[in-house]
Amino acid sequence: MQQQNKLATFEEAVLKHLDAAYNLARWLTRNDTDAEDVVQEAFLRAFKFFGGFRGEDGRSWLLAIVRNTSYTWMQNNRSPELKIALDDDLHEIESKDLNPEALLLRCADTLLVRRALEELPIEFREVLVLREL
Repeated sequence: MQQQNKLATFEEAVLKHLDAAYNLARWLTRNDTDAEDVVQEAFLRAFKFFGGFRGEDGRSWLLAIVRNTSYTWMQNNRSPELKIALDDDLHEIESKDLNPEALLLRCADTLLVRRALEELPIEFREVLVLREL
């Protein structure tokens, strides 16, 4: 009876996310058949370790298992020549965006300028505002 209860709880919490599990595996493996194998293995693992599931979000728990199973499966079943090494220098993207520190300094400078403007006499403030802002 305990096994049937576990199976019913498993089906209720996890089985409804079968499509999401397959979609994730399909995107990771880039192959329908491989994705089916990964999902099957992931569901077997999920059922085996369902005792550790504490009733949180069944979808995120299952998708973490699918992700880990996908990586393990690809590591064991894909030939090394299919793996592409990433050359950081070749793929580095130049960004013209400011980093968080520069953004913070810019905001601080803007605040200082605004305070200085507010302290000016109105006729000088008006000239600067009309000219610059």
